[in-house]
Order: sequence, then structure tokens, then C-alpha cells
Amino acid sequence: MRHRRSRIGIPGKPDRARMMARNLVTSILLYESIRTTRKRAKAVQPMVDRLIALAKRSSKREAIRSLMQVVTDDNACRKTLEVFVPRYAHRPSGFTRIVPVGLRKGDGAQLVDLVMMDQVSGQQAASSGKRAKKVSTPAST
Repeated sequence: MRHRRSRIGIPGKPDRARMMARNLVTSILLYESIRTTRKRAKAVQPMVDRLIALAKRSSKREAIRSLMQVVTDDNACRKTLEVFVPRYAHRPSGFTRIVPVGLRKGDGAQLVDLVMMDQVSGQQAASSGKRAKKVSTPAST
């Protein structure tokens, strides 16, 4: 029986689901933003937050050992320790956020962007910068 046993997971065979989650975690740590379905993002978000919190509070050696059990790339582990730990030193939790994007054209699945907090993307930087004013030229007669 499944009484009181709720968990957001990735459907499918367990090995495939586990590897999918590991690849998503690695991608979010490397690229700081990924586009995926809402269900996958909700399954992966706690894993990413837990890994960064663990890297913050444990020694470097223990953090490397724990990160390498999950991530599939050495650069993701290195970036976590060198970039994310100093960036989120003041933040106790909530290192990622889910931003809705819309529906996928093929099957109508809800797409979201899983984004690291305090990350400035190209679109946000362009929209927050100074906007060019329209200059009206006097009409010549």
C-alpha cells in the first residue's frame, strides 16, 4: 500500500529516471538555466538545492565526494564549489526557481525554465538597461 508515501518523481524505469535526473542536475549546474517539463523540474529542483547547501556547509573534500555521486561531469562539481558557494553564501536556501514558459507544441506539456537565482541572463540585462528614446525629427517644409 502507498499510504502517505508521496514523492514527485520522473516516470519510467528506475534506472532511466535516475540517470535523467542526474543529467538534468548536471545541466542546471553547468548552464545555470534549462528548459524542461514542469514535472521534471519539480523533481530535480530539491536535488540541486540540496547539493548546493551541502557544498556550503561541509568541507571541500566531503563536498566533492557528495557532488560526484550525483553529477556526471567534473566541471559541474568544480563550478558548484568555485561559483555557487561564494554566490549563495548569504542565502540560506532557495537557490533555484521555476519560471513558466508555455505549452510544448507537440504534446501540450507544460514547459518551464529552471533557473539559478541571482543569475543575469541576456534578456534580463537588456530589458533592465537603459532603453533608447525615440527622437522625433522636426518635419522639414
